[in-house]
Amino acid sequence: MKAFLRSYLIFCLLIGFVLYALHSQFGPRIIHPFTPYTFAFFAVLTFLTYRVTAKLVQANPDNFLVAYFGTMVVRLLLSLVLVLVYLFKGGGKEGDARWAFLGSFFVLYFLFAGFEVWSVLSNLRPFSKPGETTK
Repeated sequence: MKAFLRSYLIFCLLIGFVLYALHSQFGPRIIHPFTPYTFAFFAVLTFLTYRVTAKLVQANPDNFLVAYFGTMVVRLLLSLVLVLVYLFKGGGKEGDARWAFLGSFFVLYFLFAGFEVWSVLSNLRPFSKPGETTK
Protein backbone atom coordinates (compact mmCIF):
# COMPACT_ATOMS: atom_id res chain seq x y z
CA MET A 1 0.00 0.00 0.00
CA LYS A 2 2.80 2.43 0.84
CA ALA A 3 4.48 1.84 -2.51
CA PHE A 4 1.21 2.56 -4.30
CA LEU A 5 0.59 5.72 -2.29
CA ARG A 6 4.11 7.01 -2.90
CA SER A 7 3.97 6.42 -6.65
CA TYR A 8 0.39 7.75 -6.76
CA LEU A 9 1.38 10.95 -4.99
CA ILE A 10 4.30 11.45 -7.39
CA PHE A 11 2.01 10.77 -10.35
CA CYS A 12 -0.64 13.25 -9.15
CA LEU A 13 1.96 15.94 -8.43
CA LEU A 14 3.49 15.46 -11.88
CA ILE A 15 0.12 15.66 -13.64
CA GLY A 16 -0.89 18.65 -11.52
CA PHE A 17 2.34 20.45 -12.38
CA VAL A 18 1.88 19.78 -16.11
CA LEU A 19 -1.73 21.03 -15.96
CA TYR A 20 -0.63 24.17 -14.11
CA ALA A 21 2.17 24.81 -16.60
CA LEU A 22 -0.15 24.35 -19.59
CA HIS A 23 -2.80 26.56 -18.03
CA SER A 24 -0.34 29.34 -17.24
CA GLN A 25 1.11 29.16 -20.76
CA PHE A 26 -2.01 28.70 -22.90
CA GLY A 27 -4.94 29.54 -20.64
CA PRO A 28 -8.47 28.26 -21.22
CA ARG A 29 -7.88 27.52 -24.92
CA ILE A 30 -6.08 24.30 -23.97
CA ILE A 31 -6.98 23.73 -20.33
CA HIS A 32 -10.70 24.09 -19.64
CA PRO A 33 -11.66 25.89 -16.40
CA PHE A 34 -13.28 22.65 -15.14
CA THR A 35 -10.09 20.63 -15.66
CA PRO A 36 -8.94 20.96 -12.02
CA TYR A 37 -12.30 19.52 -10.94
CA THR A 38 -11.93 16.71 -13.44
CA PHE A 39 -8.41 16.09 -12.15
CA ALA A 40 -9.69 15.92 -8.56
CA PHE A 41 -12.53 13.60 -9.68
CA PHE A 42 -10.10 11.14 -11.26
CA ALA A 43 -7.64 11.40 -8.38
CA VAL A 44 -10.31 10.50 -5.83
CA LEU A 45 -11.86 7.87 -8.10
CA THR A 46 -8.53 6.13 -8.69
CA PHE A 47 -7.72 6.11 -4.99
CA LEU A 48 -11.17 4.74 -4.10
CA THR A 49 -11.05 2.03 -6.76
CA TYR A 50 -7.63 0.97 -5.50
CA ARG A 51 -8.92 0.80 -1.91
CA VAL A 52 -12.04 -1.16 -2.91
CA THR A 53 -9.98 -3.61 -4.97
CA ALA A 54 -7.50 -4.05 -2.11
CA LYS A 55 -10.30 -4.69 0.40
CA LEU A 56 -12.05 -7.20 -1.86
CA VAL A 57 -8.81 -9.04 -2.59
CA GLN A 58 -7.94 -9.04 1.10
CA ALA A 59 -11.31 -10.66 1.84
CA ASN A 60 -10.89 -13.31 -0.89
CA PRO A 61 -7.71 -13.39 -3.04
CA ASP A 62 -9.40 -15.58 -5.65
CA ASN A 63 -11.72 -12.72 -6.63
CA PHE A 64 -8.99 -10.39 -7.86
CA LEU A 65 -10.20 -10.26 -11.47
CA VAL A 66 -13.82 -9.73 -10.45
CA ALA A 67 -12.81 -6.92 -8.08
CA TYR A 68 -10.47 -5.24 -10.54
CA PHE A 69 -12.76 -5.36 -13.56
CA GLY A 70 -15.74 -4.40 -11.42
CA THR A 71 -13.98 -1.23 -10.32
CA MET A 72 -12.98 -0.52 -13.93
CA VAL A 73 -16.65 -0.69 -14.95
CA VAL A 74 -17.57 1.64 -12.09
CA ARG A 75 -14.82 4.04 -13.26
CA LEU A 76 -16.21 3.99 -16.80
CA LEU A 77 -19.81 4.57 -15.70
CA LEU A 78 -18.95 7.40 -13.30
CA SER A 79 -16.83 9.04 -15.99
CA LEU A 80 -19.71 8.80 -18.43
CA VAL A 81 -21.98 10.42 -15.84
CA LEU A 82 -19.46 13.26 -15.41
CA VAL A 83 -19.42 13.99 -19.16
CA LEU A 84 -23.20 13.78 -19.43
CA VAL A 85 -23.69 16.14 -16.48
CA TYR A 86 -21.26 18.60 -18.08
CA LEU A 87 -23.05 18.44 -21.44
CA PHE A 88 -26.57 18.67 -20.00
CA LYS A 89 -25.65 21.59 -17.73
CA GLY A 90 -24.83 23.72 -20.73
CA GLY A 91 -21.36 22.55 -21.67
CA GLY A 92 -22.58 21.66 -25.13
CA LYS A 93 -23.26 25.34 -25.89
CA GLU A 94 -19.74 26.56 -25.11
CA GLY A 95 -18.35 26.15 -28.64
CA ASP A 96 -14.60 25.57 -28.61
CA ALA A 97 -14.52 25.21 -24.82
CA ARG A 98 -16.48 21.98 -25.20
CA TRP A 99 -13.56 20.47 -27.13
CA ALA A 100 -11.07 21.72 -24.54
CA PHE A 101 -13.12 20.00 -21.81
CA LEU A 102 -13.49 16.76 -23.74
CA GLY A 103 -9.81 16.74 -24.68
CA SER A 104 -8.63 17.29 -21.13
CA PHE A 105 -11.20 14.79 -19.85
CA PHE A 106 -10.00 11.99 -22.12
CA VAL A 107 -6.34 12.73 -21.52
CA LEU A 108 -6.90 12.59 -17.76
CA TYR A 109 -9.08 9.49 -18.07
CA PHE A 110 -6.45 7.57 -19.99
CA LEU A 111 -3.59 8.80 -17.80
CA PHE A 112 -5.30 7.71 -14.60
CA ALA A 113 -6.55 4.43 -16.11
CA GLY A 114 -3.03 3.77 -17.41
CA PHE A 115 -1.56 4.47 -14.00
CA GLU A 116 -4.04 2.11 -12.41
CA VAL A 117 -3.22 -0.66 -14.90
CA TRP A 118 0.51 -0.06 -14.40
CA SER A 119 0.19 -0.19 -10.61
CA VAL A 120 -1.82 -3.42 -10.79
CA LEU A 121 0.56 -5.05 -13.28
CA SER A 122 3.58 -4.11 -11.19
CA ASN A 123 1.93 -5.68 -8.15
CA LEU A 124 0.56 -8.85 -9.76
CA ARG A 125 3.01 -11.14 -8.00
CA PRO A 126 1.34 -10.71 -4.57
CA PHE A 127 -2.00 -11.76 -6.09
CA SER A 128 -0.76 -14.96 -7.75
CA LYS A 129 -1.36 -18.20 -5.95
CA PRO A 130 1.57 -19.89 -4.22
CA GLY A 131 3.07 -22.73 -6.22
CA GLU A 132 1.88 -21.43 -9.60
CA THR A 133 4.47 -20.75 -12.23
CA THR A 134 4.19 -18.83 -15.44
CA LYS A 135 5.75 -19.92 -18.71
